Amino acid sequence: MRRAGRAAQYAALLAYLAFLAFPLLWLLSTAFKPPRELGSSHPTWIPRDPTFSNFRQAFDEQPLLRAGLNSLLVALAAALIAVLVATPMAYVLARRRTRLARAVSGWVVVSQAFPFVLLIIPLFLLLKNLRLIDSPAGLVIVYVVWALPFALWMLTGYVRAVPRELEEAAAVDGAGRLRTLVSVTAPLLAPGIAATAMFAFVTAWNEFFFALVLLKTPERQTLPVILTHFIGAEGVADLGPLAAASFLATLPSLVVFAFVQRRITGGLLAGAVKS
Repeated sequence: MRRAGRAAQYAALLAYLAFLAFPLLWLLSTAFKPPRELGSSHPTWIPRDPTFSNFRQAFDEQPLLRAGLNSLLVALAAALIAVLVATPMAYVLARRRTRLARAVSGWVVVSQAFPFVLLIIPLFLLLKNLRLIDSPAGLVIVYVVWALPFALWMLTGYVRAVPRELEEAAAVDGAGRLRTLVSVTAPLLAPGIAATAMFAFVTAWNEFFFALVLLKTPERQTLPVILTHFIGAEGVADLGPLAAASFLATLPSLVVFAFVQRRITGGLLAGAVKS
């Protein structure tokens, strides 16, 4: 019975992994198929005549490199600012159990339920008054505001897993709050900071709605917006180049996750064992 249960668990895990991998594998397969295979009524997993023409056509039709650079700069800036702002805020919420701290924590959770549509109009008017419409800086501000509640909630849990005794020992040695946060707490929060930064980066990299509304100049548009240009006015998609460009757009997220996966795993286990 134990072996049967373990086999069932492995089978369920493999089925779940196949479910998650299917879109990416099908996207990769479509990116290498020639036009005659894309229109076939009997699609295959592996292209019969693989070709790089879809990638060449994608780069010829749309400025993917420039759009990718725009997305990279905006996503990196949003992730960095979100982490720098959320870390000290999370420290205060975790260490000071006051009514105000509990109210802020509750508001952080409630704010995650707000849909994009409710936020875009006030954000648009605010950025218009600040003259940040059609500006990467305005888009960074929006992404930071959008990622900050979840980043704050996430880092608060990591701070609570850090033993207070370490901070008390630093205080005995004469370290102040800021020095304790920078020299003692922050190094122990490295897994949580890495996970939070990855979340903010991936969110900003994949975001489409705010970028579509706030950026008007073609030279400033991000990669998700440029991908929509492969769809014609009548809704007919240029499937091959679209699949190739979409596959390239997923690579940065995969690379970021590959670099920080060990820290994320360590962060998930942080605080599980208490001394």
